[in-house]
Amino acid sequence: MSASYLQERGTPASQNGISAPVSRGANALSSRIASVLSASYADLDIRDALETLDDRGIQNTAETRRQLRLDVQKDVIQCNGEIVRDFGLVAEQLKRIGTAISSLNSYCADMRGHISAANQETGPVLEEATSLISQRKQVENRQQILHAFSSHFLVSDEESTVLTSTVEPVNEEFFQVLTRVKKIHHDCQVLLGTEDQRLGLEVLEQSSKQLNAAFQKLYRWIQREFKTLDLENPQISASVRRSLRVLAERPTLFQSCLDSFAESRESILSDSFHAALTGSASEEHIATKPIEFHAHDPLRYVGDMLAWAHSTTVSEREALENLFISDGDEIRRSIQAGLESEPWLRGDEDTDVFDGRKALNQLVSRDLTGVARLLRQRTEQVVQSHEDATLAYKVANLIGFYKGTFAKLLGADSEVLDVFDTLEASAMRQFRANMRDYVANVQSDIAVAPADLSPPEFLEEALQMLRVLAKSYDTSVAATDDNGQGFQPVLAEALDPFLSGCENLQKGMEKPDNAIFALNCLFAVKEVLSQYTFASERVSEIDDTIEENVANLTEYQHQYLIHESGLNTLLEALSTNTNSAESLKTIPELEAFKPDALVAASQQLDEFLPSALIDASENLKRLRNRKMIQDITEEAADKFCEDFEIVEGKMMAADDLTYDEDKEDEDQEPGLRDLFPRTSGEIRVLLS
Repeated sequence: MSASYLQERGTPASQNGISAPVSRGANALSSRIASVLSASYADLDIRDALETLDDRGIQNTAETRRQLRLDVQKDVIQCNGEIVRDFGLVAEQLKRIGTAISSLNSYCADMRGHISAANQETGPVLEEATSLISQRKQVENRQQILHAFSSHFLVSDEESTVLTSTVEPVNEEFFQVLTRVKKIHHDCQVLLGTEDQRLGLEVLEQSSKQLNAAFQKLYRWIQREFKTLDLENPQISASVRRSLRVLAERPTLFQSCLDSFAESRESILSDSFHAALTGSASEEHIATKPIEFHAHDPLRYVGDMLAWAHSTTVSEREALENLFISDGDEIRRSIQAGLESEPWLRGDEDTDVFDGRKALNQLVSRDLTGVARLLRQRTEQVVQSHEDATLAYKVANLIGFYKGTFAKLLGADSEVLDVFDTLEASAMRQFRANMRDYVANVQSDIAVAPADLSPPEFLEEALQMLRVLAKSYDTSVAATDDNGQGFQPVLAEALDPFLSGCENLQKGMEKPDNAIFALNCLFAVKEVLSQYTFASERVSEIDDTIEENVANLTEYQHQYLIHESGLNTLLEALSTNTNSAESLKTIPELEAFKPDALVAASQQLDEFLPSALIDASENLKRLRNRKMIQDITEEAADKFCEDFEIVEGKMMAADDLTYDEDKEDEDQEPGLRDLFPRTSGEIRVLLS
């Protein structure tokens, strides 16, 4: 459009016929063209102007170009007039607003005046109201403090009655109040820490009185409950366990309560034991017959009493176990708290305050004191009224067995075990006394040994008794606990005196009867003791003694073979001879080796050999161990052969030396071997 506008601007001069000099027109045209070409169409003002022209729809005519500026200025003037009118309206509105603001300012000034006057009139009232409000807050705070103090540190009359009155029961409410009073007593430390300690001291004194009364009530209630328990099977209820746990905070009352309970149970168990023994009418519901009526055997009588005591101990322990084991830690803490509040009751600081199992064992032991006393009397009566040593020993072993059982139940420190120790020692004393009386009676009857050299009757009876004692000991716990040391005193009383009697009989015998008699007795003893491992030490000692007697019999048989064969003469002749050549050459000159004597010795040997073993065994025919007879004889025969080899060797050596020197002599005398032809090999064959 701008291009058409320029074209239209360039035509009028030629159309109107206006003449101008050519050079001027050319310059004007070139300057316009240059101006047009130098204009920047990117300028926003130019662009806005061109857009305004387009919006108006103006045609590029001379009239339009002449009127364009006027039209534009007219439009601007009209716009400015409209703006002035609008601002006039605004000014009027602002005037009205100013008038309103002035009115408001006057109203505010009036209100400030009224407010100032009101403040002057209400000032004293507000000050008084503020003071009253502050006082009210102080009163409310004091009221809250008083309520808190009363609710925490004061106990109502109803609660005090529940806590201290013996008419009221010991129930959950009692324990709740007691717990609250204990807390009050503990929290009094806060009150004692203030400047005014009077209130704290009063509350502390009051709470102490209430606690003491409450514990006294609890103590009396527990004693009453103990009296109403089932005596046959006393099961401690939950309320009693809780009461004892709480009462433990007063160790003195707690111990006194246990003492009274122990005394009561001791009396009850003593009566029950007496009823079990005699079947008295005071004991109801007896399930079995009285022990004294059906236990005719003394050992069974003692065993039944011990069994009853053991069964009662187990029942008593089970009934009281929940009291000390399940609540043991709580009781210990309660006692610890009580000792802290009562430091004068403390003992050794290193000892444990409360051991539940130990306390249980001590209480059960005290409950059984009466039973143990009655058991001791009856058992001692049984032991002392019988002269049978085996009965006393069986009773001692039975008591030892139950002592170990009670030690496991009640601990090694139980006082009941002292009774068992006393009974066991008493039974052993009676056993030793009975055995010594029996030995004294036997010794007065001992005269001579039996003709067949068998063990005497008193030893057989003693061994029969020893079998019973060993069997009793073997079934006891001591057989495995002390490695047989506990049986040594029994052997000293029941065996050694009889062996000593056999030794006295042996001293008056000749050989070999004394050794045969000793071996028969020792083998009889060994046969009894070898069945038990706990007697291995004594069996070993018996084996040593047997070996000594076997050696004596072997030597006796050896001497018998030497003398009966005539070899003793040759051995005695060679006793001073050495193995040197000069000494060997003198052997033919010895009296025993002269031809006649040597021939006689050879004949005596030949006559002896066929029946040598039979004759030698005949010497030991009263020895009961047949195998040992054979062994002893064979060993003696071996020694005889060794002696014969010595004689043979020296004779051969002497012959060799003699023949070497006189070998050219044709009329030489016969050698020693010619006169004594038997060889050691032949001897061994004949004596085998």
